Amino acid sequence: MFYSPLEQFQILPFLSFGAGLFDFSITNAMITTGLGLGFFLFAYYCLSVYGLNCFPTRWQLVFESLYVSTAGLVWDSVGPQGQKYFPFLFAIFSFILISNVSGLVPYSFTITSHLIQTMLLALTVFIGVIIICASTHGFHMLSLFLPGGTSMVLAFLLVPIEIVSYIFKPLSLAVRLFANMMAGHTLLKVIAGFAWAMMGSGGLLLVAHIVPLAVLVILFGLELAVALIQAYVFTILSCIYINDAIVLH
Repeated sequence: MFYSPLEQFQILPFLSFGAGLFDFSITNAMITTGLGLGFFLFAYYCLSVYGLNCFPTRWQLVFESLYVSTAGLVWDSVGPQGQKYFPFLFAIFSFILISNVSGLVPYSFTITSHLIQTMLLALTVFIGVIIICASTHGFHMLSLFLPGGTSMVLAFLLVPIEIVSYIFKPLSLAVRLFANMMAGHTLLKVIAGFAWAMMGSGGLLLVAHIVPLAVLVILFGLELAVALIQAYVFTILSCIYINDAIVLH
């Protein structure tokens, strides 16, 4: 048992080595990331090799539902012009979903509960959006920071505000995912530790510990839903940013 609910987020090195200022240690975060990517690639590789059955299995139904849902999300948010970005968005959605759900497994590690990981994902989307906008509109993309019909007097006030709000988009995208996953897992750990302490006290508390355990089961189901919703929210916001870069508004 951990002594603190926050110890579950600690990055632990399994193999430490480096060169000068560079650290190439193998940590639990790196292993979890590799396992998540490996599971994603292996699952869809199996589907591509063995094909799709007329009578799909349960796993095939799950993957098809994720695929169709993401395709519909991209079509509704971006339209036909955004279909070429579907593989990237689907990979982002699948990776975040696998990372969120795998973190609910006991003794596992939730990489999306670290701001550095979610910030990396958000910056990947943000840099891609800038490249799309620049390649589509050129220097005209600067009109994002100056709303149409704005006078020169208001421009000196609105342009800095628009620039700051645009820069903070990836930060808000990263913090939203990080905060939800960290808060949910911390709450689960607090209630689990409370139930463990009651059980260790004996007497009436040994019987009463069933109550926090029942609450823990309910919260576990809620956290499972949050894992899916946060992957969906991250993807739909990425679709909105890509759509804004294409249509320039």
